[in-house]
Amino acid sequence: MTLTCRRSVLRAGAGAAGAAAAGALAAGCEAGPGSPAPAPSVGAPSGPAATARPAAPRPAPGPHRFAGLPVQITHGPRDRPRVALTLHGQGDPATARAVLAEAERRGARLTVLAVGSWLGAHPRLARRIVDGGHDLGNHTQRHLTISAMGEREAYAEISGCADRLRRLTGSIGTWFRPSRAQYATPLVQRLARRAGYPHVLSYDVDPLDFTSPGSPAVTRRITGEVRNGSVVSLHFGYADTVAALPALLDELDRRGLRAVTTTELLTR
Repeated sequence: MTLTCRRSVLRAGAGAAGAAAAGALAAGCEAGPGSPAPAPSVGAPSGPAATARPAAPRPAPGPHRFAGLPVQITHGPRDRPRVALTLHGQGDPATARAVLAEAERRGARLTVLAVGSWLGAHPRLARRIVDGGHDLGNHTQRHLTISAMGEREAYAEISGCADRLRRLTGSIGTWFRPSRAQYATPLVQRLARRAGYPHVLSYDVDPLDFTSPGSPAVTRRITGEVRNGSVVSLHFGYADTVAALPALLDELDRRGLRAVTTTELLTR
């Protein structure tokens, strides 16, 4: 007990009341300098307040209705020097990342129509595509021949991929493209509208890169047909597509054609 504490005890007086006061003071004084601090109460925070959770990523853009355009779109305006490079989202994810990286390095933006089962196997690619500034859309859940399906099965293919996109990005995506078909049948167009897609995205340039003809052939076929407003069909998962991209972008630049998302292609 310190000197100060002894004096306090003596001043507390004699008798039972004084003894009780002295005992209380003595007990309180024992926690002097260097003594352990009292244990925190149960449930009290033991350190700085927990760091706030990072904000959830913004939902990806959703479908847009373009007034005056048909339900099925094959190309954009022919009076502006823009083209859309669209890719079927399936195949080796490393090849997909390589295509995205090369496009971004050159300032190009793409439109990726992803297969739902592919996104299920590689879910991080959904945000990778959106965060890279590209359009992300729906290319059915399993990439089967949708035009040969009945109404219920075909709708399940469209809505299944839409649900996957919504879970991964907060949106059903900007576009729908039918699987294994350049054009959607009237039934598939109607089902796509029911699922929330005002338009179906087709294309007017197809280099058949999925047949692996070699990167020079891919580049030659595209540059032989591409013009203002063209929508080009390409595929992730094929080495020829990756290898062709630098030469293709060089040629587009030489012609004054800019590779943009399909949304930008159609926006006036």
